[in-house]
Amino acid sequence: MAGTWSAFAVRGFRVVWLAGLLSVAGDQLARVALSILVYQRTGSAALSAATYALSMLPALVSGALLSWLADRFPRRQVMVVCDVVRALLVAVMAVPSTPLPLMAGLLVLVQLAEAPFSAAQGAVLPELLGARYEAGQAVQQVTTQLCLVLGFAVAAFVVAGVGAHTALAIDAATFAVSALLIRAGLGVHPPPGGRVRSGTSWWRQVAAGALAVRRDRTLATLVWLGWLALFTVVPEGLAVPFAREVGVGGGWIGVLLAAEPAGAVAGALLLRLVARRVRVRALGVLAVGTSAPLVAYWAQPALSTALALLFLSGICSAYQVTAGATFVQLSPPPLRGRALGFARTGMIAGQGLGIVLGGVLAQLAGAATAIAVAGTAGALVALAAAAAWSRRRPDAVSAALPAEA
Repeated sequence: MAGTWSAFAVRGFRVVWLAGLLSVAGDQLARVALSILVYQRTGSAALSAATYALSMLPALVSGALLSWLADRFPRRQVMVVCDVVRALLVAVMAVPSTPLPLMAGLLVLVQLAEAPFSAAQGAVLPELLGARYEAGQAVQQVTTQLCLVLGFAVAAFVVAGVGAHTALAIDAATFAVSALLIRAGLGVHPPPGGRVRSGTSWWRQVAAGALAVRRDRTLATLVWLGWLALFTVVPEGLAVPFAREVGVGGGWIGVLLAAEPAGAVAGALLLRLVARRVRVRALGVLAVGTSAPLVAYWAQPALSTALALLFLSGICSAYQVTAGATFVQLSPPPLRGRALGFARTGMIAGQGLGIVLGGVLAQLAGAATAIAVAGTAGALVALAAAAAWSRRRPDAVSAALPAEA
């Protein structure tokens, strides 16, 4: 287990990790603050929910169209500029007199800036960590999931205590601090291979990441394994109606939402106890195991059983750490940011589609049945992905990766 935390021995990682954690915490605070603020001004639950969705949807566009910036300019510069832009935009949103339509537009711009930041961050970590890269990914998975589990409850108390506008000002400050940390504590990290030739068209730069994945069957299979999250996100989207079906509400909804991330934290720590060769070989099996527990929802489980199933699904979902780390390490360095942007965009789109389809099915047949359908379909697709992964010769893939610390 000590190897998991070895990434903290690298100063640059400590800087990027802390900056990223500040941004995640600030984003959680802003989402809750905006939802409350919109509801207070309009009295509309629909508009409040739409505002929350608006904080996620722009990533579908920016992930594909803006991630190339991480491969064009020095990665520290990309991260700092994105943080400064987000700090300024959120600071304007924090002004009490800002009209709601303008706040919505600013929110879209804030989220557009997230994609190049994440692409640059993801591309720079292998350079910083080398043999400790997967350990760093595990640390990020554990701490981010814990932040998400605790974030909404803490954010609600903070917003109730200081008000929505002050909460937005705090979010702006987290971006400013993140920019200062990265500027002071991280090297320049120019893109591998230098700048893209000026004659290269914008569209070629955007599409290069997707083409790199398409041409490499190992990368394509790893993306397939990652996109299976579209099935396993359904219980999250249906936590409220499922809680009503089993006769609970209030705090139990939060417990349902926290069960899978808590399992993911436990799974990430457990997987670090086995050799990387075993982790890489087990990707397909664990992918199936992530969806398989949800099949038991056909039996209309009670709350306690549902929590156990979600926790087990979360444990298996920790394979995403190894799958993601392997994908990044095998991606061509000059295209790493764009390949990551393509993979992230597909995952976000898939999760959004999964939640929408799950909601429609839940309206027709009930939440438990919708989750069972998602689990069954996910297990079948995961079996096909597992078979494809076995054909990629996992032991050979593992041997091709940099030596692990």
